Amino acid sequence: MKLDTKYILELAKEILMIHSPSGFTKEITARIEDEAEKFGLTHEKTKKGNTIISMKGKTDYTVGLSVHVDTLGAMIRSISANGEIKFTTIGGPLWATLDGEYCTIQTRDGKQYTGTFLSTSPAVHVFKDAKSKPRDPENMYVRVDEVVKTKQDVLDLGIGVGNFIFIDPKTTITESGFVKSRFLDDKINVASIFGMIKYLKDNNIVPLYTLKFIISTYEEVGHGASFIPELDEMIAVDMGCIGDDLTCTEFDVSICPKDSTGPYDYDLTNRLVKIAEENKISHAVDIYPFYGSDVSAAIRGGNDLKGALCGPGVHASHGMERTHIKGIEATIELLLNYVK
Repeated sequence: MKLDTKYILELAKEILMIHSPSGFTKEITARIEDEAEKFGLTHEKTKKGNTIISMKGKTDYTVGLSVHVDTLGAMIRSISANGEIKFTTIGGPLWATLDGEYCTIQTRDGKQYTGTFLSTSPAVHVFKDAKSKPRDPENMYVRVDEVVKTKQDVLDLGIGVGNFIFIDPKTTITESGFVKSRFLDDKINVASIFGMIKYLKDNNIVPLYTLKFIISTYEEVGHGASFIPELDEMIAVDMGCIGDDLTCTEFDVSICPKDSTGPYDYDLTNRLVKIAEENKISHAVDIYPFYGSDVSAAIRGGNDLKGALCGPGVHASHGMERTHIKGIEATIELLLNYVK
């Protein structure tokens, strides 16, 4: 199976560089809709901002493949008297990895200002607890790169409570095939499904099932795909976990039979495992101890469907993440064999 890896990686890099924390996704969904139109696919938008892309199959049996474009991020909670910006989290980032990281503040009128996440004890030459102080929102702030000495100075820039703070993704693709960046969860799989779409179109393959590609926008805060079109089956295509006693690597597609929200559909999960085995696709079967997906959100939202979860192994999730093109390819190959 020959996939267009150049296309997949170029699209991944582009969308990883578009800021899109949960609640701020209009720019990226517009870009995704534009990409869908290039392949002649129709799409619709739900009221809360999810995009549903449709591909007609040989049958009316409808399968949803869900990915999410929203990411972790932050929002301004308050501004201190000396102009330091306190923040609240969007989603569950690993905040210890953010100390010293660059960010961008977006004002309500569209202005952007750069800044840095810092500990409130940021200098080892000054603060005794510089190394030991917890790295969390209560003990961190954002230093804005403008001449500000007071709260009013910050307000005069147009910066205020409720402004989004975008974390620099630092996207890098290495010659050895690694993709390292924040927010591979789940933008790498947005690129994956378009790699899948391109393969189907380039080879004039009509899928067996009618496909609904669900591009959700609030997954990181728990309700991304809580409302979806009527489906028979749904697969969340999201990052696979790596670490502890799990067997997945960055070179595999991970198939998850159970996460912290409960077990996925037994028969559908078995089908995915069987497809991987029969087609000699590098894969792992792992249980994720601290995880929830768009399938979980859909079922909690009252949707009646069979659900499963799979995706490429991603190292250091919710921190500085990394995966490999082989894991991406394995994911696409599994999905293509599932729908063909």
